[in-house]
Amino acid sequence: MRSFAKTDIGKAREINQDYYSIPTQEEELEIFILADGMGGYNGGEIASKLATDSVKSYIKNNFAQIEHSKESLLDLLQSAIEYANMVVYEKSKSEKELEGMGTTLDICFIYNNKIYIGHVGDSRVYRIRGDVIRKLTKDHSYVQKLVEDGKITREEANHHPKKNMLMKALGCTAYVEPDIRARNLEKGDIILMCSDGLTNMVEEATIEKVVRENPELAPEKLVNLANNAGGYDNITVITII
Repeated sequence: MRSFAKTDIGKAREINQDYYSIPTQEEELEIFILADGMGGYNGGEIASKLATDSVKSYIKNNFAQIEHSKESLLDLLQSAIEYANMVVYEKSKSEKELEGMGTTLDICFIYNNKIYIGHVGDSRVYRIRGDVIRKLTKDHSYVQKLVEDGKITREEANHHPKKNMLMKALGCTAYVEPDIRARNLEKGDIILMCSDGLTNMVEEATIEKVVRENPELAPEKLVNLANNAGGYDNITVITII
């Protein structure tokens, strides 16, 4: 797999609290991680990097010791996220200025033509296949719950004043329950990972169009579009082909 990524502070924030990791050419495991931190002046920046590094090291350190079945790999992702949650949570308790920090977290681990996804928060993973773009994650947000409960429409959710309120994040409590799933990959599939700094600024149809036209250049183009629309948040985009 090849991947392309771009992160940007945006036009309104003083610090970039997003963090991501994609494999280097030397790394054997195809682990892609995106985290959008929150809390304090630099708490979010610390939380997102700590979560990303913790997840990556946990998977790399434990991969050889497990069976490489679907169930075992899903369990590995679950354990990696629980470990990262503990690391971030304990760090937040160790320093007063980091109290309450947390982060979203999305992991895409690609192995044997399957994508294993771990998800907490409202950053997103999409798959483009054929004529269809599909969101492979569900936002852990207040407005998503309102939509599911039938209290507002999806269109209303896009402009809701509490759009950024999370129902679940990593590192904020002693225990977190992530969404874990596996999906088959087919030739020609494109995977998109992004923080809400993109999806709050750019319509999904536009995102799909840009990615389809050129997945390699899409991260930079989408960051520019988000900034042109206001750039109210940090923006991170990863494409995997």
